[in-house]
Amino acid sequence: FSLFGVEINTDSRTVKKDGEFVDLTVKEFDLLVELVRNMNVALYRDRLYEKVWNEPFSGETRTLDSHIQKLRKKLGWEEHIKTVFRIGYRLEVSV
Repeated sequence: FSLFGVEINTDSRTVKKDGEFVDLTVKEFDLLVELVRNMNVALYRDRLYEKVWNEPFSGETRTLDSHIQKLRKKLGWEEHIKTVFRIGYRLEVSV
């Protein structure tokens, strides 16, 4: 995928922003792929957590929220990864 100057290679699990490699953790990468695969769709926190962490959601959102914050910062996507009130997150892409 290529989006907002960011190249995501799911085979090699690498991410480049403006030609430079971005150092993402395993969970950050998995979150990014999940958001990109579901562009413009509001993803529920619990489903997003369960999909990325492969364990039941306990209701604790700080882990997910902190990973989202780090992802926004590392990619400069503060304007693109939106918080959806009482639901979760959405990657907003104009088509």
